[in-house]
Amino acid sequence: MKKILFPVCLLLSTGCLYAQTSDDAFKQPLKEVLNEIQQRYHVAIRYPEELVKDRWVTYAGWRFRPDVEKTMNNILSSQDISFAPDGDKKYKLQAYQYHLKTPAEGKEQLDYLSTLYNDAASWKKRREELKSCILSSLRLSHMAAAPASKPIVTGVRKFNGYTVQNIALETLPGVYVCGSLYRPERVQGKIPVVLNPDGHFARGRYRADCQYRCAALARMGAMAFSYDLFGWDGESQLQVKPQDHRRALVQSIHTLNAIRILDYLLSLKEADPARVAITGGSGGGSHTMLMTAIDDRITLSVPVVMVSSYHSGGCPCESGMGAQLCAGGSNNVEIAAMAAPRPQLVVSDGQDWTQHVPETEFPFLQKIYSYCGKPAGVENVHLAKEGHDYGLSKRKAMYEFVAKEFGLQLAKIKDASGNIDESAITVEKEPALYVFGDQGERLPANAVKGYDEVTRVFEAAAGKN
Repeated sequence: MKKILFPVCLLLSTGCLYAQTSDDAFKQPLKEVLNEIQQRYHVAIRYPEELVKDRWVTYAGWRFRPDVEKTMNNILSSQDISFAPDGDKKYKLQAYQYHLKTPAEGKEQLDYLSTLYNDAASWKKRREELKSCILSSLRLSHMAAAPASKPIVTGVRKFNGYTVQNIALETLPGVYVCGSLYRPERVQGKIPVVLNPDGHFARGRYRADCQYRCAALARMGAMAFSYDLFGWDGESQLQVKPQDHRRALVQSIHTLNAIRILDYLLSLKEADPARVAITGGSGGGSHTMLMTAIDDRITLSVPVVMVSSYHSGGCPCESGMGAQLCAGGSNNVEIAAMAAPRPQLVVSDGQDWTQHVPETEFPFLQKIYSYCGKPAGVENVHLAKEGHDYGLSKRKAMYEFVAKEFGLQLAKIKDASGNIDESAITVEKEPALYVFGDQGERLPANAVKGYDEVTRVFEAAAGKN
């Protein structure tokens, strides 16, 4: 009697539906494998349907282990999908987040990076290698000169102790960055310059806390410039769609915008090139670290709620061009360390990825600053009970640090009891901060439209970078 050989199959809850042999790599549809995990381990897994659609797992049955999380890791890592607990015996799936490590992995990388240098000379060599690589990864090494057009400015608005004027700069042919320049009501001699990049907060640079920050700095005696995060908010959306913000090249354009803004501000007769600061929160914190690393004109930095060894920014505008992969692999802490020996205040909190700064990231920064002969040049204000924002307590820390380092008049923003008081500041409605009109009707005729056109002019300016 002739024997009939049946192929091995994975016994799914729905039955033996697919042949399983080494000839077809024991391949199974991902959705069926997830169903089997739920049945076998008595767990619930939720996920968006499009995340698993048309995906297959090779050697599916061979990836199972007695432990459910080891099994899920074995299966999902092959799909660039990660999982997270979502309650008791519940999990949720999401696309692999390239910008995230675990806190332990972040510390492990810092420990490794620490073996690459042990004195000023070896750190200087590493810093120069990183800077060159970062500029190259951003394609900013050999940019063409800025367009020769003059800044587009609105009238000056006068408030209690400060003024505001909206300004647009053409940073690439037909590409504009818009912002608002806050200055002291009376300018005497040279005054500090403070760049204020924005993060991914609702309403962008138009929200109250950003206006408070810039106006308070102006009342203290500095000029402060807030500007749109390209494609995320404001008038940049007259040129690109909101979804274009999550394109990798936006990191380069946003950085170039800041360089051109700083060029302009330092051309003003009252600007003091010896006192140039930058501060931002969240994505603005990522931008703060990156700009300080590549632009030596910046003499002080205050990255807020973003210095982390295991988080590189959840948006391509922060990590899309691979700057953190430079020189054999880096991270935001090492990039922040490139500020040394220039004064730096790191503001962290207890409810996001900066929660371990006091025991992990800050000691690393102190070590680098020690190599540079300025162990006290970096400070940390950690707000353990606070979360991810640029709230009053974080602004207070920044005001005090900048006032101390730049000799500003902190008393100008204090009440009779000596507390920080922002009540004299006027929070304007969003349209008041526009350059091109309520409906964008004054957008220059040469302004390019669409991400493809922006890319074209960038590539032409970048040349063979």
